[in-house]
Amino acid sequence: MVSTRAVPNLAFRRLRGQRSAGEFAAAVRRAAREIGEQVACDARYVGRVESGEIRCPNYAYERVFLHMFPGSSLEDLGFSARESVRGRGARTAPAPPPTTPPALDSDIYEESDVLRRVFMTSGTTTVAAASLGLAGRPAAAVPAQRRVGEAEVSAVEKAVRQIRLLDDRHGADGLYRRASQPLRAAYALLDSGTTTRRSTADRLHAGAGELAISVGWLAHDSGRFEDARSHYAEALATARLAGDAALEAHAFCNASFLARDTGRAREAVRAAEAGQRAARPLGSPRLLALLALREAGARAWLGDRTGCEQAIGRAQTAFERGPAEADPEWMTFFREAELELLEAQCWSALGDWPRAARHARRATRLQDPHFTRNLALYRAQLAGDLARAGAADEASAAGHEVLDLLDRVQSSRIRGMLSSAVRVLRPQGGPEVTALLARYEELPPVT
Repeated sequence: MVSTRAVPNLAFRRLRGQRSAGEFAAAVRRAAREIGEQVACDARYVGRVESGEIRCPNYAYERVFLHMFPGSSLEDLGFSARESVRGRGARTAPAPPPTTPPALDSDIYEESDVLRRVFMTSGTTTVAAASLGLAGRPAAAVPAQRRVGEAEVSAVEKAVRQIRLLDDRHGADGLYRRASQPLRAAYALLDSGTTTRRSTADRLHAGAGELAISVGWLAHDSGRFEDARSHYAEALATARLAGDAALEAHAFCNASFLARDTGRAREAVRAAEAGQRAARPLGSPRLLALLALREAGARAWLGDRTGCEQAIGRAQTAFERGPAEADPEWMTFFREAELELLEAQCWSALGDWPRAARHARRATRLQDPHFTRNLALYRAQLAGDLARAGAADEASAAGHEVLDLLDRVQSSRIRGMLSSAVRVLRPQGGPEVTALLARYEELPPVT
């Protein structure tokens, strides 16, 4: 068997020079702000890179490091090639035959050694640690009661990051049931383990809560709304028990989004307001901006144009203050493109279709190509807004772009948005609409 022991990243350590890990982390955060990125780099992250635990950074960190060291490649910085970490090169044995849907399941299998272990079938306390990929031991060898330390907490945090990465690339439909397994394991660790220090306990609570939100989002995006509501409530309870305001704000943010999507607009307003109260002491203007947009979207569904515009104004003001060191890691998706998309949804809910289309069009122009799911989401929003604004040909073109992405992105929410646009376009007719309808009718059913 090939050893999986981490190899120290000496090249990265040399780049740090005489600076402490904390000083270098501050330099990384400053470089991120220079290019409009958001990373939550700290001394612990630098240590994980230098120890070889992080073999390849995520896309946000990659852009920051390449900005800091112009002309260098990831390999020059001591990292492994992305395909060797997340692709076929990471395997030392043939993969088992994929199950449906083939493209996604195959990709899940190939993600990384950590993720494959995270997605092992598990649900009992006895094998909780094994299902999170801890220690590489078989499930039967892991005791039910164990002291929870760095390895266990890191495994929970890695599960959160990997689930978010897969959702960004593929959407939620093929991930939800698999992601529920590490969530059960994380809460089993909370219930059965004892931690060596308070900081470890805090990280475990935060990691389990973030994992609950991530799994809740997968349920939300795949149309399993009651499951999503339950997971968000679980995250909120975890936040309250741990006194974690950042986790509480995140849980309220997603709960507001879900309430709006399920027709409970007043509940969505209350959740967004509660999230803003939790977020105010945290020092993250971007988090406040996102929560204000959640409130704006809910007020739009209530027909409260004045309240919606006021919330949008607060969001824009907060967003313009720029990224901050306190910005949560999960907010890497919230850039100018997402701001435009959420504002488009507000005007759409208020029935101002031309204005909604303008913002949706800006979102598609500003989007980051690494967020594959959002490539489809933003275009689906644009197609619907254009269809309702009477721009049938342009709406059809946007619809074709969504269809081009649906072999990679599996999201019931996005398919529902496209279906709604198609219903509006159908009676408008014309060759462009006819071509889109013909292609749409060939879509395979959701399994």
